[in-house]
Amino acid sequence: MAGEDALVVFRDIKIRRIWFNEEWHYSVTDIVAILTDSKDEMAYWRKLKQREPQLVTICHGLKMPARDGKMRYTDCVNTKDAFRLIQSIPSRKAEPFKQWLAQMGKERIDEIENPEIAQDRVRGYYELKGYPKEWIEKRLRGIAIRQDLTDEWTGRGVEEEKEFAILTNEITKATFGKAVKEYKEFKGLEKPGQNLRDHMTDWELILTMIGEKATTDITISKDAEGFEDCKESAVEGGMIARNTRREIEKKTGKSLVSNENYLQLMQKKQKRIQQNTEKDDDK
Repeated sequence: MAGEDALVVFRDIKIRRIWFNEEWHYSVTDIVAILTDSKDEMAYWRKLKQREPQLVTICHGLKMPARDGKMRYTDCVNTKDAFRLIQSIPSRKAEPFKQWLAQMGKERIDEIENPEIAQDRVRGYYELKGYPKEWIEKRLRGIAIRQDLTDEWTGRGVEEEKEFAILTNEITKATFGKAVKEYKEFKGLEKPGQNLRDHMTDWELILTMIGEKATTDITISKDAEGFEDCKESAVEGGMIARNTRREIEKKTGKSLVSNENYLQLMQKKQKRIQQNTEKDDDK
């Protein structure tokens, strides 16, 4: 089962989901109902929790519409823990997911041993979505620079996720004059989980790379330790990117901060192709 197909179940209308803590969470009982032949998914879930009490620790009680239409607390899991749940369900319907997870695990080990495999995989995803090859190369280079920066932060006592997000926000604000959330709104990215960088123009990607590469080098040269020191370096790195942006904008007379997103850019490209096709037909 391909990865995209394996995740279709989590987009099925039968599975309730809610955006919580910056990620989707899914109703446990809805997953159980789909992957088992049980006539009472609530009872099945109770027995499963009794058999494996540790499953309780991966759940969040979140309010969702119940069958009676009222908002009721429901056990929910994020995508990662949904797969953990699936592993505990002894059902033939869950078997394809378990096989897919095993295959994914093997692929990740292969990628650790040979990072080029991971780059090829990401490149393939972007190509399927229709991104231009030149843009893809910039995006991949940006991912590598980002990884170098997060490795430095990790080794200097910065805790992952929340503090990483704050430091990234500082670089983005200094570079573009907008926090990440503001930038997403500026570009019209309304769906939760949409990646801002996947909707950046060439120049926005380049400036992001400058800000993060400068931050990495400043962090190393100052031997920054801990969150506050790294925050200072993040602002300084972003300021270097900001100065670069302003110099280019001064020379070109155009803003490099664009409200265009990937979908709009692709629509424009398709429109140009259609217009050129119509011109050729008229000849």
